[in-house]
Amino acid sequence: KTESGLYYVINNQGVGNNPTTTSTVKVAYKGYFTDDNIFDESDTTGISFSLTSVIDGWQEGIPYFKPGGKGLLLIPSELGYGRTARPGIPANSVLIFRIHLIE
Repeated sequence: KTESGLYYVINNQGVGNNPTTTSTVKVAYKGYFTDDNIFDESDTTGISFSLTSVIDGWQEGIPYFKPGGKGLLLIPSELGYGRTARPGIPANSVLIFRIHLIE
């Protein structure tokens, strides 16, 4: 657990350099709620994006992994969407992501 309240589990660290909070990364992921209902997922080839354009939980959590790394991010609502509901994501939701940092 980090000081911000983010929980992370590294199942496979990966190899190479860790990304920074401003890196562009390619990640395959599955996002679900604490009741195991999936709200979003990529295909196995992943999607590319800048960490500056995602929720705080991803900005903080993805840099713990190296390319090829796999694991889990448990993101409290304050590091996700907080009190703002998003399509398919109720306000104050805890978000869980299984991630594979491809590059």
